[in-house]
Amino acid sequence: MRRGITGFAAVFFAIVFIAGCAVPAGGSTTNQSERSIWRGRLAVRVESDQAQSQPQAFAAAFELTGNAQAGELTLYTPLGTTAAALSWSAQTAFMRTNGDIRSFASLDALIQQAVGAEIPVAALFAWLAGDNMSVAGWSADLSQLANGRVTARRTEPAPVTELRLVLEK
Repeated sequence: MRRGITGFAAVFFAIVFIAGCAVPAGGSTTNQSERSIWRGRLAVRVESDQAQSQPQAFAAAFELTGNAQAGELTLYTPLGTTAAALSWSAQTAFMRTNGDIRSFASLDALIQQAVGAEIPVAALFAWLAGDNMSVAGWSADLSQLANGRVTARRTEPAPVTELRLVLEK
C-alpha cells in the first residue's frame, strides 16, 4: 500500500512541476485567458528521507495547456499511452489514471494530497513565461530556457526535489 501511495505522489509531483518549467510551443502569451501549449520530457527526482533507502525518480513525456487558473496536463508512458491526466479550474481539479477519476476542491488541494506539500502554482506559470519568480524554498534555473532545458529545485521543506525538463522546439 505504501509503495502505491509513494508512486502516486511521484506522479502528482511530476505533474505539478511540469507546469513550472516548460516553454510554450507556439510562443508565450500575455493574455491569461488564451491557452498555451507546452510539450516535452521531464524527469523528477525526490531525495530519500529516513523512511526510504533510495531516492525516487520519475520520467515521462508531457503535454500541458492552459494557465494557473485553468488547464490540463497529460503525462505519457514510453509507449505513448496516457499515464495520467490532470484538469483544473478555479473551482475544482481532477486526476484521471487507469480509468479512475479523483476530484479535489482545487489544484492546491490536489497537490497537497498528492505530495504532502504546497506547490507555488502561480510561480510555476511565471517560470513558463521566462519570469524567474522568487518563491521561498524554491529556485528555478531558466538560463538554458532558450535551448529548451530548465531545472527547478525545492530545498525547503524537505525532501529536496529536482525537476529537469527537455522541451520540444
